[in-house]
Amino acid sequence: MSDRDLNAAAFLECVGPLLNSSEVRSMQQWRHHFFTTCYQHSLFVSYVAFRLARRFGWDYRAAARAGLLHDLYLYDPADRSAHPGNQCLDHPEFALRNAAALCPDLSEKEKNAIVSHMFPLAVHLPRCREALVVNMADKFCAMLEVAHLYQTRRLQRWLPVAA
Repeated sequence: MSDRDLNAAAFLECVGPLLNSSEVRSMQQWRHHFFTTCYQHSLFVSYVAFRLARRFGWDYRAAARAGLLHDLYLYDPADRSAHPGNQCLDHPEFALRNAAALCPDLSEKEKNAIVSHMFPLAVHLPRCREALVVNMADKFCAMLEVAHLYQTRRLQRWLPVAA
């Protein structure tokens, strides 16, 4: 079995049940970064965070789950009536609330990674390595998406599940 297959199997073991949830699937309806949906972005962040955490010997399950759930805010960000203030600052709180409802077993690492993923813009600080890796993966993936590099077939084939 190849390294890619081993990584894909381990990744799907971490997030497989979440990928099938209606809440996570509903993220496909909202654009996030230009041509990328919230679901595609979250899946990309999840896999990058998983790979980094696994490489460093950290809690890759927590990184993968938090990466997938970090933008689970479940509203149209263009609808100003859906959130009380600045989308950039509001959505981590909404995502954490929705993630906790979906996964009552969220660890403290996962909770912190979700609520602090907008650091340094947001008020919540990353308090664990897994939160830092989700934060870095989020910035890296967003940069590729905004630069329209995410859309390349080569990059999408790298992901273990269809984005």
